[in-house]
Amino acid sequence: MSKSGGPVDRATLEDLAAASRILVDQGVFDSAGHFSMRHPGHPERFLMSRSLAPQMITADDIMEFDFDCNAIDARGRNGFIERYLHGEIFRARPDVLAIAHSHSPSVIAFGLSNAPMRAMYHNAAFLAAGVPVFDIREKFGTTDIVINTAAKGAALAEVLADKPVALLRAHGMVAVASSLPVAVFRAIFTVTSANIQHQALALGGPLAALDAEEGRIADLINVQTVGRAWDLWKQRVT
Repeated sequence: MSKSGGPVDRATLEDLAAASRILVDQGVFDSAGHFSMRHPGHPERFLMSRSLAPQMITADDIMEFDFDCNAIDARGRNGFIERYLHGEIFRARPDVLAIAHSHSPSVIAFGLSNAPMRAMYHNAAFLAAGVPVFDIREKFGTTDIVINTAAKGAALAEVLADKPVALLRAHGMVAVASSLPVAVFRAIFTVTSANIQHQALALGGPLAALDAEEGRIADLINVQTVGRAWDLWKQRVT
């Protein structure tokens, strides 16, 4: 059995639990969304709640996993069946410290159509880097769509590559970042940007979305100022 990465301070666990509740409050998570973070003391371990509706998660529900998605100390608790999505992205992306996975309807539409998701305004600048779509059929044929094995998680991580967001066809999205607040920020504003894009497409004509360089510059500012939004969002759910 894998060894623990060591104790994690209570404030960090509280923030991880709050991330899930924030994403419910902001309309990103339904009853099946989930969030994870890399263990602050061990880069090959990650922290994630037991399988539980995200609005119900507290610090006491957080479990530790190795990259094979084995629980370090399960104590009778069950992890999410899609923890492999998290484990394989952490394995493939050493720069990623937090991951959000949601099933937001406005985002799912772009994984089903030929219209690429674009960065529609400055808070969604990170989308200007491009938003790949993972189609599970390409490697696994007809499935239940769920990322419930290491092989499926690794295939998703390959499609995500170095991008901050990827769509999962007929399923949802994954947003990643180098910090927990930024991952929450990206998950929220991916959904907001998707809603704006639907509105803009309905109006007709070309989209004046952010280009790659605009997105790169704007995202640098967003990452530096995310603490203001994080403090507000956290206050709403604590």
